[in-house]
Amino acid sequence: MSFVSEMPNYSVDWLLIDWIVGLFIFIMIFIYIAAALLSNRNYRTWPTHRYICWLAGAACIGLSLSGPLARLAHTNFTAHMVGHLLLGMLGPLLIAFSAPMTLLLRTLPVAVSRRITNGLKNQAIRTLMHPATASVLNIGGLWVLYTTGLYMLMHHNPLWHILIHIHIFAAGYFFTVSLIYVDVTPHRYSYRVRAVILIFAMAGHGMLSKHIYAYPPVSVPAEQGRLGSMLMYYGGDAIDLILVFWLCMQWYKSARPLVFATTIHSRD
Repeated sequence: MSFVSEMPNYSVDWLLIDWIVGLFIFIMIFIYIAAALLSNRNYRTWPTHRYICWLAGAACIGLSLSGPLARLAHTNFTAHMVGHLLLGMLGPLLIAFSAPMTLLLRTLPVAVSRRITNGLKNQAIRTLMHPATASVLNIGGLWVLYTTGLYMLMHHNPLWHILIHIHIFAAGYFFTVSLIYVDVTPHRYSYRVRAVILIFAMAGHGMLSKHIYAYPPVSVPAEQGRLGSMLMYYGGDAIDLILVFWLCMQWYKSARPLVFATTIHSRD
């Protein structure tokens, strides 16, 4: 069964999509830079690496949603998987490192920032930001997408196509910020809890990629399924290694004063 002949069955105005996505990315970049420059008047200068992460994250989003890659991803599963890695893994990671919530709180008036901070402490946000919940939404959502008819549906229905792409990015972002604390985080969990959940999430992602290798989604040619699954497996692991490294580095830094104090005490 040909993937190209089966998908999609609705017309796509790629020029319009390119303009919409391009405008969205421009607004993202403009607001971030403007907020940083504005906040610099009252606080220390916003770090350069935060700008770079935001720009790179915005580029990942733009490349996955418009341009040649997005066009090819509509009919080619391997290209689709490249877009998945950019939109659902690397993009959210870079956006998280740009600390957008911290920038927002330091840009807004103090009273407004306090209301937002208090709002982040409610039970719904706490549940959403729990690493286990974020992992289920992220990895579980991918299992549903690639092992059911949802993958075909997203290529036959533009509304589902939009909603699924929004979910992929949002789930990837919440998953990232629930595991590594580089931004404002009202609900913090122990390193052991986050490490265990990250291990299970990586295992779930790896198992899904192997499942796709053997059983690609409906109408995806076997060769594209194998290439896409390998890209998902190795590319996903490469990005997950950044999460592992960052979590371990934070864990080490938090434990280092305790280790130093214990060493001094034992010498005494």
